[in-house]
Amino acid sequence: MTVDQPRRRADAERNIEGILAATRELLCRGSVPSMSEVASAAGVGRVTLYAHFASREVLLEAVVRRVIAETDEALSALDLANGPVEEALDRLVRQAWPILDRHRQVRRAALAELGPEALRDQHDAAFRHVEELLARGQASGDFRTDQPRYWLVATAYAVMHAAADEVSAGRVKPDDAPDLLIPTLLSALRS
Repeated sequence: MTVDQPRRRADAERNIEGILAATRELLCRGSVPSMSEVASAAGVGRVTLYAHFASREVLLEAVVRRVIAETDEALSALDLANGPVEEALDRLVRQAWPILDRHRQVRRAALAELGPEALRDQHDAAFRHVEELLARGQASGDFRTDQPRYWLVATAYAVMHAAADEVSAGRVKPDDAPDLLIPTLLSALRS
């Protein structure tokens, strides 16, 4: 049996990756898929799907964790610790916005299925970049200190997601969002 165990492990990893990718793709298209639809799109049986993800909520949480991890990785690649804080904020928004825009429907499904608190809690990994940038801006005197940092982080989170909602409603074009977001955020953050 030891000969089959590594193969099963590799098969299991491929199945998990396929399930997560299929779920994300279905969600990005605007559908909140059933477990049967996910299994079909991933090319696995329902038994295999349920062996890895006990419910649609568990699966959705895993997709959200994956998206947040990828966002964190993309933001970690930015050099936000150097240069003027306003330029760093510009880079952060321009890097984060396409990811948020691409996953607007994932967010919408997560809000409906998991609730706003669960979704917000998962964002801490990605929003640590915002918090670190705000701390740097407060220390340099570029960003306001009359409001607690947690509130400024919450404001940035809310404004970014409000832009996603406006894009979803058709009132803002996706390509216009960064040029709206950056001055809005700066006006809220500047000292």
